[in-house]
Amino acid sequence: MAMNPPPPITLLAMHGWGGDHRAWSPWAQAAAGRGWPLNTGERGYGRQAPLPAAWRIQGRRALLVHSLGLHLVPPQVLAGAEAVVLLASFGRFVPEGPQGRRGRQALAGMARRLRQGSVDALLRDFLAEAAAPDPVELLPAGPREDGVPPAGLERLLEDLDRLERCNGLPEGFPNEARVLVVEAGADRIVAPECRRQLVEALPAATHWPLEGAGHSLLRADLLGPVLDWLQQALGGTGPHG
Repeated sequence: MAMNPPPPITLLAMHGWGGDHRAWSPWAQAAAGRGWPLNTGERGYGRQAPLPAAWRIQGRRALLVHSLGLHLVPPQVLAGAEAVVLLASFGRFVPEGPQGRRGRQALAGMARRLRQGSVDALLRDFLAEAAAPDPVELLPAGPREDGVPPAGLERLLEDLDRLERCNGLPEGFPNEARVLVVEAGADRIVAPECRRQLVEALPAATHWPLEGAGHSLLRADLLGPVLDWLQQALGGTGPHG
């Protein structure tokens, strides 16, 4: 008796602060080679139309998030994930106690610059830190290149406030999901204490610390290894199974 093949894995991806869905294009191409569809959410900081993250295709559900992206996924959507890949992510963004003072001051300074009209300069400075130690030119096109309209500026400001309020795993985080934590060892955006707290909050997760990798993980060889991990975790169809 012939056995039905396992269902394909459907991927849902969400970008972080200051970016947009185009950052996931290489992931979509790699996933397509395995017959896996990839949909994205879009916050709409720039000229890209906002689109809430949502499961749009049937299959085993795997969520890919970068940085703040974990906190931009609606709780009911997050709860539906069977596997979660956390790329340079965090539960809490501002460290607890006196160590968090510097983080709160930095967020307040960013908000002040945005309100004063220095959007392009602020994004340029932020993206340079996010890319480091790699050159900022390696980053994909995003809101800075397209321009930030008034509605996008409001979303940037709203999400700076969201960053300060992040104090742990977000509502809806699926306790039974398989989880992969990819930590950028040279991250200049997420504090070491917050990276450590994320790993401690997910003791059953697979943890990949990448020494020397910056927040944007630009030179990290991740596409094949992460998709292989998902295939093993969820048993989806692909070139090896």
